[in-house]
Amino acid sequence: MTRPSLVVHGHFYQPPRLDPFTGTMPRDPTAAPAHDWNERISADCYRPNAEHGNLAAISWDVGPTLAGWLAERDRVAYRGFVDGDGGRNGMAQPFHHAIMPLASAADRRTEVRWGLRDFELRFGRRPTGMWLPETAVDRATLRLLVDEGIDHTILAPWQVEGGPDLDTRTPVRLDLGDGRSIVAVLYDGLLSAAVSFEPGATTDADDFVWHRLLPRFEQGPRDAGSAPLVVIATDGELYGHHQPWRDRFLARLVGRTAPTDRPFATPSLVEAVRRAEAAGLPTVRLRDHTSWSCHHGIARWETACDCVSDGSWKGPLRAALDRLAGGVDALSDSLLAALPGAPDAVAARDRWVDVVVGVTTTRALAAEMLDDTATDVERRTLSDVMDAQRWRLAMYASCAWFWERPDRVETAGALRAAVRAARLIDRRARSGLEATLRDDLALIDHDGLDGLGLLDGALHVVGAPNQPGNPSARGLRATG
Repeated sequence: MTRPSLVVHGHFYQPPRLDPFTGTMPRDPTAAPAHDWNERISADCYRPNAEHGNLAAISWDVGPTLAGWLAERDRVAYRGFVDGDGGRNGMAQPFHHAIMPLASAADRRTEVRWGLRDFELRFGRRPTGMWLPETAVDRATLRLLVDEGIDHTILAPWQVEGGPDLDTRTPVRLDLGDGRSIVAVLYDGLLSAAVSFEPGATTDADDFVWHRLLPRFEQGPRDAGSAPLVVIATDGELYGHHQPWRDRFLARLVGRTAPTDRPFATPSLVEAVRRAEAAGLPTVRLRDHTSWSCHHGIARWETACDCVSDGSWKGPLRAALDRLAGGVDALSDSLLAALPGAPDAVAARDRWVDVVVGVTTTRALAAEMLDDTATDVERRTLSDVMDAQRWRLAMYASCAWFWERPDRVETAGALRAAVRAARLIDRRARSGLEATLRDDLALIDHDGLDGLGLLDGALHVVGAPNQPGNPSARGLRATG
């Protein structure tokens, strides 16, 4: 029998922090002495892990919005991901880290296609695996992944049926119906939690191996024809930022600075999946509308649940943004239908990622989508509509709903994106989307915070012009 295997997966992601009005990164005093939290976290985590070579020895996904920042602002860290992929280590991620089961069918497709395209452009290959934001999942999302060529993802053990007898040391196959299926790699819940939340567990990699990992390999009966696979999945920022110096722990754990006679292998996740498939995978049922960080399924991102003390503001916020999205989409359809060539709004949006990541220009893509008779004004209309669609997608980033209070920079970022999308459409369609958004946000009343105050505070923070009303900025809480 071959040796047991360990795969460590790091989910690397930061909330979108670019100002949608200027395209620049605002200075964040809470990140001092760094300019902003991306810069600070990169110095703590991304660059050290790149320098140790860890990104060539673990499985990872890196959020497209973060990857774009790294490419511009920290080339050492960025090259660590690019060189560390090696054609096998990276997984893709939906572009804006939206909760897929809460998104419309068209939004899911665009998020997945933008994520796949971003990955291809950065790493020069088509990915076979995709990490779902917060591992939030349902059958429809997995069917979409399969249709787009993805054959495996990572889930928490409680996201599939199987009960206490489920052995997470073997990947499983999820039957999605209509001849579709996907491999789910189940991470080890206890070891992943220990790495994430027990600082004492990760002070000594050798001790972790002998007292935590090896007993897990040997625990319980297994098919004699296969070797156990243990997957540890955590936020990538854990290794050096959330827990200082854990980049060195990781380097030793996965063999970058450890003896070569470790009693286990460290294959890529792709290799581990292929070996498991060759040995035969058990088929289990998916638990729809589940995630790795909400014990109530996906309620944390749409309503009040016990994950936070008071999430009453989350439902009104999502309803306001959903209504705005519907307005943006309806007016996008009518604006584009009036252009020469009448491009389809959803199909055009799927392609617009090339403009967002900078591999083509607005003018070049407009030339493909519009007839030769299009004027400069009509080309600018196309650009504004597509830019509105970009920010309308960005406003759904999951971090806007994750925390206990709405007066945080993550929620402010979603509100800024929403206003940017509304203003772009209002300017072209002479509509009142922003006014309607303000009316809907007025329904938020949380612990002395009202939705209009939050909106005006968010606009004030980035220097965007405020509408009439109370322009006083709330104190926005930041996160690292």
